[in-house]
Amino acid sequence: MESRNLIGKKIGDKIYDLCTLQEENLEHVPDSEPIYYDDSESALEILRHSCAHLMAQAIKELYTDAQFFVGPVVDEGFYYDFKTEKKIGEDDLPIIESKMKEIAKRAYPITKYTTTRKDAALRFANDELKLAVMDRIQGDRFSFYTQGDFEDLCRGPHLPNTKFLQHFKLTKLSGAYLGGDESAQMLHRIYGIAFSSKEALKDYLFQIEEAKKRDHRKLAVSMGLFSFDDEVGAGLPIWLPKGARLRRNIESMLTQALIARDYEPVRGPEILKSEVWKKSGHYDNYKENMYFTSIDGVEYGIKPMNCVGHIKVYQNSPRSYRDLPLRFYEYGVVHRHEKSGVLHGLLRVREFTQDDAHIFCTSSQIESEVAHILDFTKSILEIFGFSYEMELSTRPKKSIGGDKVWESATQALKKALDDKKITYKIDEGGGAFYGPKIDIKITDALKRKWQCGTIQIDMNLPSRFGLSYTDEDNLPKTPIMIHRAILGSFERFIAILIEHYAGEFPLFIAPTQVCLIPITQAHTHYALALRQRIVTRSSAYVEVLDKNETLAKRIRTAEKQHIPLIVVVGDKEIEDKILSVRDRSIREQYNLSEEEFIKMLQTRLSEVRF
Repeated sequence: MESRNLIGKKIGDKIYDLCTLQEENLEHVPDSEPIYYDDSESALEILRHSCAHLMAQAIKELYTDAQFFVGPVVDEGFYYDFKTEKKIGEDDLPIIESKMKEIAKRAYPITKYTTTRKDAALRFANDELKLAVMDRIQGDRFSFYTQGDFEDLCRGPHLPNTKFLQHFKLTKLSGAYLGGDESAQMLHRIYGIAFSSKEALKDYLFQIEEAKKRDHRKLAVSMGLFSFDDEVGAGLPIWLPKGARLRRNIESMLTQALIARDYEPVRGPEILKSEVWKKSGHYDNYKENMYFTSIDGVEYGIKPMNCVGHIKVYQNSPRSYRDLPLRFYEYGVVHRHEKSGVLHGLLRVREFTQDDAHIFCTSSQIESEVAHILDFTKSILEIFGFSYEMELSTRPKKSIGGDKVWESATQALKKALDDKKITYKIDEGGGAFYGPKIDIKITDALKRKWQCGTIQIDMNLPSRFGLSYTDEDNLPKTPIMIHRAILGSFERFIAILIEHYAGEFPLFIAPTQVCLIPITQAHTHYALALRQRIVTRSSAYVEVLDKNETLAKRIRTAEKQHIPLIVVVGDKEIEDKILSVRDRSIREQYNLSEEEFIKMLQTRLSEVRF
């Protein structure tokens, strides 16, 4: 397939396929951007949307009773939700994929026509899923795309012909509730991926296999980091000693950085009366994500965010303009009601801890404070080896506050980004209900993007709670509140770190930094004494692996746990005080004296600072 085949155009922010361009007489609109058959973002949207229809056509030929709900393009490719009386398992995916290839080779032209709601309803009179789709669409005009004897209700965009679909793969099968409603029927959902070239597909599939090897849930088992227990409840992680040490190492480094940047530690309660959540707006705008209970006949809400507690800290004392900015931080435990189907290891849980901070400042301090946060973010993410991008999210439909307040806050964020010469995308309507925000999206070693940190300007909550400070003229003014998290949550960030490093944590955060392995029980006493000397002088966490197992098995255990520095202790080490060090970070073995080894640890652990 030629890469310069025109498959559509982009006009403004909207992608049009060739059918729609002709239908709406847009073929010669000036300043339109041509979209060619390649692996650009716009081309892949057309390609993958068309591949979803190809999959639906193959399913329909294999399972004639199949009915289809929706088949959108998503970050991981595309999917289609459908139902059939036939039982479908993972083993059926290659069969469906084979049928897709067969259909694609038939080179069906993909055409479009438009009809009325009434005609569409008649066409789908016996198809409850398509009727459910129509109920979600406003207006009287409905477009259909056809290829061979298959047609589907769809707004597009699509390729001109099925022959363009050559490089695709079905990736997984799962269940999905109709429209995401847990009370509705369960449908099949098949995911797939598609590219314009064989090489791009091959690279992607390699990344998928590599991601499976790096799955934080599997590595956590071999490394003893965390677990889940059905008796405790889904989405509630249990941190094992090594995982807790990993968290502590990150928290300790972050705490030092926060104190150096004039942040003050605070702590709010984890359960507050519902009246305060009504006052904040969470009750009306976020209630479905919260847990509630009753005490002495009064309703309480378990906090999903830390902001109200920090507001109460601010209210505890009179404030002057001389006090501002005030920077409060808390490693705050929060709870959010997540549906069972979306829980996924540490990436999506019901209890998590945010590296949360709230800054109270004057309007003239917004830009400098946001700039300060952007610099802080850069210093942290670069240490972990992450590249990242920023996205500015604007006012959503469900929100509180006036237009002027929102516009002022949005412009302040834009100016801070522009002043730092940071390139950013706009996510229209993606802001928090109380204010616009900057989302920080990191890219890991497999080039996957993860949304972690956020910076949010809030002029609404300070007003709702009557916050004030005395200005230079001794008059009361309302402060600005900046919500800020850099890691996002320790749980999600650690999951990303595990997969980013494939468990090979750098020395400064590794849960066990040094492992001493005595060759025999006769060498254990020296290993324990050496451990004490190292811990006392370097603050490294040192483990002595002296189980009654073979030396080879104990070395394999240390390697399986990805311990950065492994030292085998025997007669020679005791006599000469020279340590043979296996350094996983450089995949080399070298000799150091005890003193040199301890000084090396001191240096490596002290040189990394946020």
